[in-house]
Amino acid sequence: MLDCGSFSAWTKNKPTRWPDYYDWCERWLEYRTTWAIIPDIINSTAEENDKLLKHWSFDKGKGSPVWHLHEPLDRILRLVDAGYHIISFGSSGEFRNVGDGKWHHRMTEAFNLLSQSGPIPWIHMLRGMSMSGTQYPFSSVDSTDVARNHNRNNNANEMASRWDTLQCPSTWTPLMTQHALAFSDDEEYKE
Repeated sequence: MLDCGSFSAWTKNKPTRWPDYYDWCERWLEYRTTWAIIPDIINSTAEENDKLLKHWSFDKGKGSPVWHLHEPLDRILRLVDAGYHIISFGSSGEFRNVGDGKWHHRMTEAFNLLSQSGPIPWIHMLRGMSMSGTQYPFSSVDSTDVARNHNRNNNANEMASRWDTLQCPSTWTPLMTQHALAFSDDEEYKE
């Protein structure tokens, strides 16, 4: 998986040079198993990120658009309907903190929606290594844990092996969300 560096640009407030990224991707995307994150702007709008999709000149099967958790839920379905095989989820806005209550609620909403519309596509969770082995059916996750912390015990292989043993479920059973528990579909709120 090739990463476009949007997270680094966001946290360090550095400008991005997408043409250089596309040039770099070109030779690596020749490999059958390689895919890349399509450039995105964290904490931007869905419309702005949709504009960036138009610059992706490679096969859709080789690129993964990012759905940011603060963006409208229906954008996920639009990305699937547009023919992208891999959708990356990025924690952002009020859902920035991976694993907190708001984040879990939003993930439940997202997977409930996806499970109602057919088979769940390949979902890649950006900054999601800590969610390996949890209830969410991620096909892949990433993190900088091994790269940043391997020198503590000088055991990068052991760390990578430990992460590789954690598997996510392959399916999703829809869960009730707090809103769904409060109101049924055919019932209006009454004081």
